[in-house]
Amino acid sequence: MNRNFQKEMEQIVRFHRELGEAPALLLHSCCGPCSSSVLEQLTENFRVTVFYFNPNISPREEYEKRVEEQRRLLEHLPAKYPVSFWEGRYVPEEFYQAVQGLEHISEGGERCFVCYRQRLREAAIMAAAGGFDYFTTTLSVSPMKNAAKLNEIGLELSGKYGVKYLVSDFKKRDGYKRSIELSEKYGMYRQDYCGCVFSKEERREKERKKALQNEDFVLK
Repeated sequence: MNRNFQKEMEQIVRFHRELGEAPALLLHSCCGPCSSSVLEQLTENFRVTVFYFNPNISPREEYEKRVEEQRRLLEHLPAKYPVSFWEGRYVPEEFYQAVQGLEHISEGGERCFVCYRQRLREAAIMAAAGGFDYFTTTLSVSPMKNAAKLNEIGLELSGKYGVKYLVSDFKKRDGYKRSIELSEKYGMYRQDYCGCVFSKEERREKERKKALQNEDFVLK
């Protein structure tokens, strides 16, 4: 039976709201646009610190551009509780080492799962060290990301590092659609690939094939 992670999260939120609590949450963010609708939802009930740790992003110029977009969003997005921001380490060499041998696996497969784990592990470590009540990630807002796998990894790391993982599936209840609306509202840069050099090349290859198909159609 498939778990409804978003419903479970809403039950947790309701529990704390009834107690009049606003737990401290470390939110791993993959990018500003994806974090927009997630933050809109979470900042109503949690004291959020956005943790930007994405060593998979390539090249460095792309990484820096996405960091600045994250910062800019936090300057403008309304929030019931103040939102803090932590920028993590930029260590692309650790990403390449982690996914060695998985370079040619399509996006959404085992290489991505290794990347999920790398980023969530860092978030769990930081959440435990910072005394947070929960940690979670914005990644599940994307239709391209496997929410069940993200929650599986998050719960496993929760047990290992002793900090609760906030289960979620932020694409539910039109979360992804809302992220697009908010990105347009704030004029945000929305990248056309996940972040790593492998996803970028995969996207470019799909574009090349599509262009060739269109060219063949015109010639016919």
